[in-house]
Amino acid sequence: MTITVKGRKERGRALNRRGSVGTQYVYFFGEGKAEGNRGMKDLLGGKGANLAEMTNLSVPVPPGFTITTQVCALYYENKNRFPGGLDEEVQAHLARLEQVMGKKFGDPRNPLLVSVRSGAPVSMPGMMDTILNLGLNDVTVKGLAQRSRNERFAYDAYRRLLQMFGDVVLKVERAHFEEALEGARKKRGVTQDTGLVVEDLKELVRTFKKIIARHAAQPFPEDPREQLRLAFHAVFGSWHNERAIKYRNIHRISHALGTAVNTQAMVFGNMGSDSGTGVAFTRNPSTGENRFYGEYLANAQGEDVVAGIRTPQPIESLKKEQPKAYAQLVSLYKKLERHYKDMQDIEFTIESGRLFILQTRSGKRTAQSAVRIAVEMEEEGLLNRQAALARVDAGQLDQLLHRMIDPGAKVKVLAKGLPASPGAAVGQIVFTADRAEELVETGQKVILVRQETSPEDIGGMAVAEGILTARGGMTSHAAVVARGMGKCCVAGCSDLVIDEKTGTMTVVVPGKDLQLKEGDPITLNGSTGEVIDGQAPLIEPKLGSHIKKLLSWADSARRLRVRANADTPHDAKLAREFGAEGIGLCRTEHMFFNEDRLPFMRQMILSDETGQRTRVLDKLMPMQRSDFKGILEVMEGLPVTIRLLDPPLHEFLPRSEEEVHSVARSMQVPRSKIESMVKRLHEVNPMLGHRGCRLGITYPEIYAMQVRAIIEAACELARAGVDARPEIMVPLVGHVNEYTRIRDMISRLTQEILEAKRVKIKFKVGTMIEVPRAALTAGEIAAAADFFSFGTNDLTQLVFGFSRDDIGQFLPFYLDAGILATDPFMSLDTIGVGQLVELAVREGRKRRPDLSVGICGEHGGDPKSVEFCHRAGLDYVSCSPYRVPIARLAAAQAVGKDR
Repeated sequence: MTITVKGRKERGRALNRRGSVGTQYVYFFGEGKAEGNRGMKDLLGGKGANLAEMTNLSVPVPPGFTITTQVCALYYENKNRFPGGLDEEVQAHLARLEQVMGKKFGDPRNPLLVSVRSGAPVSMPGMMDTILNLGLNDVTVKGLAQRSRNERFAYDAYRRLLQMFGDVVLKVERAHFEEALEGARKKRGVTQDTGLVVEDLKELVRTFKKIIARHAAQPFPEDPREQLRLAFHAVFGSWHNERAIKYRNIHRISHALGTAVNTQAMVFGNMGSDSGTGVAFTRNPSTGENRFYGEYLANAQGEDVVAGIRTPQPIESLKKEQPKAYAQLVSLYKKLERHYKDMQDIEFTIESGRLFILQTRSGKRTAQSAVRIAVEMEEEGLLNRQAALARVDAGQLDQLLHRMIDPGAKVKVLAKGLPASPGAAVGQIVFTADRAEELVETGQKVILVRQETSPEDIGGMAVAEGILTARGGMTSHAAVVARGMGKCCVAGCSDLVIDEKTGTMTVVVPGKDLQLKEGDPITLNGSTGEVIDGQAPLIEPKLGSHIKKLLSWADSARRLRVRANADTPHDAKLAREFGAEGIGLCRTEHMFFNEDRLPFMRQMILSDETGQRTRVLDKLMPMQRSDFKGILEVMEGLPVTIRLLDPPLHEFLPRSEEEVHSVARSMQVPRSKIESMVKRLHEVNPMLGHRGCRLGITYPEIYAMQVRAIIEAACELARAGVDARPEIMVPLVGHVNEYTRIRDMISRLTQEILEAKRVKIKFKVGTMIEVPRAALTAGEIAAAADFFSFGTNDLTQLVFGFSRDDIGQFLPFYLDAGILATDPFMSLDTIGVGQLVELAVREGRKRRPDLSVGICGEHGGDPKSVEFCHRAGLDYVSCSPYRVPIARLAAAQAVGKDR
């Protein structure tokens, strides 16, 4: 009979590791030698590979065998059926295990018991399933009791098997068992399981069997081999349980890896006061301190520690209670850390005073801990410098640069959107920018919640602790502005229904919608996209000597330069403090959204003829010049790439009827005139419409004003002895004629200004490559350009045909279904978009060998995208100021991967 595990999506097809005649599916470890080693993680999984490695190191590991990840692939390919030949291999290895242990699986007098555990190639702690004490039944439990001379221990092990098997394999709700267990404790008058006597445990065994019979599709199998077979199905099946899928999505782990399954002889921590179990780290996983850290429970099995069933003791307590076992554990942890050259997470069991190591793996750690461990291991000689740089996940550095939610806090997640700007924020809900400003003036902290933000919201965004939108993507207005401000932002949270009129936010959850109102507290996690109920505890970032030292090593190792996206002197100063080597993108449109500029911008848009527009632009020009002067001065000696106006003009106009009325009144113009212009500028698809260089060609006076402001600012600074280096960038070029037309205008104006001012400055003129045609014709454009800067936000949008503002409607499904591995607006699509980048670099430099090439989309702060930029031969990446340290480390790590 074949057991089919229902409800599992067949993602395993992507694994495609087909077995063949003679394929080895099972690998043994024990008796001081193993068939595998730590280099076989892809096949044996991390746990299996490390069990084999420890066995070869003569570490006391309970013997067993590992079924490979290849079987997981075939299991899903074959619709939850195991490949032919597996059963014979398992039986042969089980017989070998029986011989090593001197016990028989299912023997009524001397039974061998085993555990079955998952083990993927990448550590996924707690995400998949484990079953302990397999092999017990109504007969073998008596043999175990007699052999161990401990009847209480035997029946405690049996009730644990029934509980775990019922939960994991037979899908009986855990609560049924917990309720019965709590009842037994109350009846006996104790608070801990250890207070139950053998009669209580025997009664629990009978009760648990009745629970299984009542709630499961089949009774508990008394045949140990049937238990084992069903356990294999359950553990392989857990590769696609909901929490495992979610974990892989969050951590960008491929669904195609699969899991191995490890079967080990049981050792028992619940045999009495001289037994126990625990988890330990070779260094503190929170701080990185080089100190043995962990906890253990006497007279317990492993799940008691993990599940929090009892409160464990600090690992130091073991030194007093079992000094011999503690001394051996210390010796082994030092040996394992030296061997793996990394902080280890170790699971151990002590059976009647004898120590066993059940698992070792590289320990999960905070960013602070990761940095300290890497630096100190280099200083201790355990790691060379490049290995120390590679040891820190560059993306983790976000935790060191922003406030974050206390990792130890328990939180209730209401909904999830896109992690548009990292950090964490706590505040009360407000639905309008005006209300945000009003409350902040009284000393209150707010979260600005909007359907989507607009330039009108800038005041509220500036004062809010964080920003939450129901619409929009990673490059939406809310996301871009929030990143520039260093504010936490969650965008595109499609599970929210926001009703500004009633002042409510409804979280749409099937069958149980939750409504929140203005004033209710919420917490945002901009690093994960989570919207959290209430006020979660936050911790402040700390930049210590270790991170500074690590980044100095990174700067010495990397080839790629790192610039920042910054639109104000404040942002530019912050970028420089974080180590930016220039500004890769200064968005001039953000300057026009300021309250003192927006009225002039609207006046210009409402003007009827060129002369009228020019007169208004003349009023804006000193403001622009001051903006550019401030940024260029802060970045003295470094390049500042300034993008000419990019968005369509309608973005500067009011949207709602109420806003139109307010603007008409303040500008003293007829309401109909504004409504007429809004209608005239309306576009079906504005991202492909009248914007970028198209705007500069049809309204050359706009670009002319900006060019004058840039060059005059640089001239004023040059006269003051400041080395200003502006780079003027033309956006959205698709045809070389678009670029040369604007380039000629820039050259003419610049020459006029320099001659009039009698000043020499260093400047460049180049273009963004964000339209596929520009990439395809890069050779033509390079003939007239000093530099290329890839605008990968728009380039991704145009290559995929995705609207970056609306992708939140279907992206979660695409990621969950495995259609896309990652959000292409977060991590560069190196296969599709990347081909165009490589082509443009190649063809551009073929025409102009000294062509400077960079990237200025938010991909510039994504470690995987930075690695691609290094391989593609770019000169620099540019990202928001808070991601500059991430890009610096990622660029150094990319060099290490070349070797």
